[in-house]
Amino acid sequence: MTRVATIDPALSARVIASRALRYDTAAHADDDRPPHVRAASGLAVHGGRLVVVQDDTLFFGVVASDGVSAIRLPRGAAGRRRFEVALGNKLDKADLESAVVVGDELWAFGSGSLPMRDKICRTARGVTRVLDAAPLFARCREALSGCLNVEGVARLGDELWLFHRGNTGPADPGPATLRFSVAALHAWLDANAALPPLIDADVYDLGSIDGVKLGFTDAVAARDRIYYLATAEASANAIDDGHAIGSQIGVITKGAVRATSLATPDGAAVKAEGIAFDPQRPNIAWVVLDPDDTEEAATLLDVALAGPW
Repeated sequence: MTRVATIDPALSARVIASRALRYDTAAHADDDRPPHVRAASGLAVHGGRLVVVQDDTLFFGVVASDGVSAIRLPRGAAGRRRFEVALGNKLDKADLESAVVVGDELWAFGSGSLPMRDKICRTARGVTRVLDAAPLFARCREALSGCLNVEGVARLGDELWLFHRGNTGPADPGPATLRFSVAALHAWLDANAALPPLIDADVYDLGSIDGVKLGFTDAVAARDRIYYLATAEASANAIDDGHAIGSQIGVITKGAVRATSLATPDGAAVKAEGIAFDPQRPNIAWVVLDPDDTEEAATLLDVALAGPW
């Protein structure tokens, strides 16, 4: 059965602040780092810090009230940490799209949209390891008739939910969630157990904006429910960027899937890619926007949620 999202006029998401995410310091000559956070694709609060995952550079951005710093990740193909059309290596990127905190670790997930993107980065105590998670991604593809583009991950109780965007092409079943046991998945990543079975997979109809279907772009668990971002992007597949028509923020509970629009204060459409909650302000969500331009810094929004979320 497909779960259908509805627009709830009682919900609101109001942007109350925004900032461009530019690093405080220049990169070292051999870092291969841009001067700003770009292609921002996921958010998580880890160790009391807001961490930004980027899909085309192997750095985490760390956002504080007084600035933005960078954490280097292990180098990728050909020793590079940045991947783009101009360098001819866009298809070599790890495509990290989402992040979740499990215990004292930060797990960042590749999208799985290409075999080399079947990766999970585990960061703990300042050390990051890049793991080949091909069997896990293969299990997800099997559940979705061969399609996969993981754009969000969230921990809800004892379960880890992976969010498939639903934009890989005509055969794609649409946006979907895939649920695994956190403990069983952790044991598998530690090489202490077999790959866990899929608990369940659910397909969603998130609606559309101006005829372009919405797909999941990130999610986070809070207050015993899932909050998600969805974006309508005019692209034929999960590899090529397209024009972003608009975004929504929604909530998934056992009984319903409800959403409201998300835009700038002047009503401009946004491509929302990452969401996390401010621990000090429970009704404020941080949302990061991807400008789809390597020369432009990603934007972080403070979004006030009001209504019966």
